Amino acid sequence: MTTVEAAQAVRDSPVVILPAGAFEQHGPGLPLATDLVRAEAVAELVADALGGTAVIGPTLPVGVSPHHLAFAGTVSLSTTTFAALVREYVTCLADHGWHKILVITGHGGNTAALGTVGQDLLATHPHVQFAHTPITVLAADVVAHMAKGEVHGHSGEAETAQMLAIAPHLVQTDQLTPGTVHQHELDGLGALSLRSGPPTLPVRYDRLSPNGVLGDPRRATAEDGHAIVDAAVRRIVEFVKEWAAV
Repeated sequence: MTTVEAAQAVRDSPVVILPAGAFEQHGPGLPLATDLVRAEAVAELVADALGGTAVIGPTLPVGVSPHHLAFAGTVSLSTTTFAALVREYVTCLADHGWHKILVITGHGGNTAALGTVGQDLLATHPHVQFAHTPITVLAADVVAHMAKGEVHGHSGEAETAQMLAIAPHLVQTDQLTPGTVHQHELDGLGALSLRSGPPTLPVRYDRLSPNGVLGDPRRATAEDGHAIVDAAVRRIVEFVKEWAAV
C-alpha cells in the first residue's frame, strides 16, 4: 500500500487490523514466530472476507513472553513497552483518520497489556474504538472436540494444528514431541496455574514442561487446524461487520 492508497483507505476501509504475535519458544517442532504467523494469517483471512471494510496495518512481531525466557531464542517485551508500542501505532493511525482499530493477537500473553491499552485510550483518545481478540479462544468449542492430552495448551494439539493448516512448511513434523500431558507431571504450583478460570497465577514455562510444550502435538491434524481457524475468522468477521455499522 502506498501513501496515496492509504489516504483512500481511510475513507473506504474504516477498520484497521493489527496482527500481534510473539517471538518465543514453541517446542522442538514449531518456529519461534508461530504466534505472529497465525495472527497474520487470520488477519488476512478476515480482511479478505470483509471485502474492503478493513485494511491490515503494521504487525507487532514481539510480545510479552517473560514466562518463556528460560528457553533459547525467546525475546520478550515488558508489558509497559508492549503497551507503549500499541498506543504509538494507534495514535498514528488515529491521526490519519482511522478510529476503529482491532488487534488480532496470536499470543495470549499480550492480552492483559492490550486490555490496559484499551482502558487508557478511553481517557486519552475517546474518539478511538479499540478492540482486541485472541484466536484459539474463539474456537474453544472446536478445540473441545479435538483429541488432546489431559494437559494441553502452548505448542500442543490446537496450536500445532493451526500451523499445519496455514503454514505446514514451517512445521518440523519429525521433531514434534510431547510435553506435559498428564496432571501428575505438574507440581502443585504448576497445576494451580493451569486450572481453568480465575484466579490467574502466571508461572514460568520451564516449571510446567521440560521442553516448553503442553500436550502432544503429534496428535494435531491440518483438518482440526482449518476448523479452528475457520471458526475464529467467522466470529471475528461477524463482530467487525456489526462494529463497522455502528
